[in-house]
Amino acid sequence: MTTLYQAALDDLACVFERLDESAVARAVEEIAGARRIALYGVGREGLQIKGFCMRLFHLGRQAAMVGDMTTPPLGTGDLLIVSAGPGDFSTVAALMGVARRDGARTLIVTAQPDAECPRMADIVLPIPAQTMADDTGPSLSVLPMGSLFEGAQYILFEVMILRLRDRLGITPEAMRANHTNLE
Repeated sequence: MTTLYQAALDDLACVFERLDESAVARAVEEIAGARRIALYGVGREGLQIKGFCMRLFHLGRQAAMVGDMTTPPLGTGDLLIVSAGPGDFSTVAALMGVARRDGARTLIVTAQPDAECPRMADIVLPIPAQTMADDTGPSLSVLPMGSLFEGAQYILFEVMILRLRDRLGITPEAMRANHTNLE
């Protein structure tokens, strides 16, 4: 079993060796400058986006998941962050259209930066990892289907939170103070 863990970690390391740090920096700056932030993702990508939303809230940002009853309307000065690993989801495209129509900017996290949804976005954050769109062929990850992309999202989002924390001058204690006490 130990070799499977190491193989998975090696696959993740390869993703981060190929990650475009300038794209990460642009995404961090976009998030830092946003007034309100709404986030959306489907399936397991949606779970990673929810974790990112929670951490943005811990930073004191106005962040909410699309579909929650407390999600505010987006407009000028706001940001919609979406995940579309394979590049295209009809719900992502529709939400991006609404956000753009009402003046919000859009940031997409994807493994397919040349697909339709990324072409619609203001900011594209490519994660060079296998998704279900390309989970067949000779250079497969040991992880199934889109798990490599989703695992990379978790690590990337946590590192982005650290960069945002520094960029915004938020202390770890301030983040902790924003954590719920209703557990």
